Amino acid sequence: MTRPLRVAVQIQPGGAPDYATWRDAVLAADDLGVDVIFGYDHFHRPAMEAIVDGKPILTAEQPDVTNFEGWTALASWGEITSHAEIGLLVTGVGYRNPDLLADMARTVDHISGGRLILGLGAGWYEKDYTTYGYEFGTFKSRFDLFDQRLVRIESRLAALNPPPMRKLPILIGGTGPKRSLPAIARHADIWHAFQGLDAFRKSSDLVDELASTFGRKGTDIERSTLWENADSADAFREVGVTLFQTELTADNGYDLTSLKEILAWRDNG
Repeated sequence: MTRPLRVAVQIQPGGAPDYATWRDAVLAADDLGVDVIFGYDHFHRPAMEAIVDGKPILTAEQPDVTNFEGWTALASWGEITSHAEIGLLVTGVGYRNPDLLADMARTVDHISGGRLILGLGAGWYEKDYTTYGYEFGTFKSRFDLFDQRLVRIESRLAALNPPPMRKLPILIGGTGPKRSLPAIARHADIWHAFQGLDAFRKSSDLVDELASTFGRKGTDIERSTLWENADSADAFREVGVTLFQTELTADNGYDLTSLKEILAWRDNG
C-alpha cells in the first residue's frame, strides 16, 4: 500500500492563557493545511525533562497550570475545522469507560464529517489518575485493562446505530515488544513510535510478524513518528514512516514557524 506523506501537529492546551488562544491555534493549523491535529488526554499538563527511548522523563515538580479537557474540545474542533483529521494523542482508557468512549468517538466522527482518529493508550501519568479519583495500578494492570478495553471499544463501535462515518482509524503508540507491539499488530491502523532508526526498523519488522498472526498485513498499519529534522524524516521515510508529528505549545505562543517548515518539506517531498 502506498501512503501519502502526512504531517500531524499536537496542539497542547496546558499553559494556554484561555480557551480562545488554544482554539485559534487549532484554526491556524487547519488553515495551513496540516493533515492531522491532535490534542492530548491529560487532566494536568505533564512537565517533562525529555523523552528517552520513547518514555517521558518527568521533572521533580509537577506544577498545576491552566488546562482544558480533550474530548469536550474535540467536539468543537469537529465543527470549526474543515480539512484536518482530529484526535487525541492519546486517550487513556484507564479513566474512560470503553463503551461510552466508543460512543463519544462515533459522535465526534459524525460532527467532523468523518475525520476522527481514535488514539488509545494504557495511560502513564499518575497525576491524571490520582487527582481525579482513579486507581493508577501497575504497568501490568494498566496494560491488562488496555487489552480488555480495546476489544470492548471495537465491539461497541460495531454495534452503534448509526455507525461511525468510516471505519474509525485506531492509533496506538508504543514500542514495548511484550505488550505494546502485540496490541498494535492486532488493533491499530496507525502506530506512533519514537525510537532511533535502527531500533525502529527492528520494531517495525516485529509489528509485521505479529500482524500476520492476527490475519493482518503489516502494510495495513500506518507508521508515525516525531519530527526532528528533514534529514531524520527522510531516513525514517525510507523505512516506511509516512506520518510525522510535531507539537505546538503555549510556552512559545503556539508559534507556527516550525510547522510551516515541516509542511514545506511535505509539499516538496
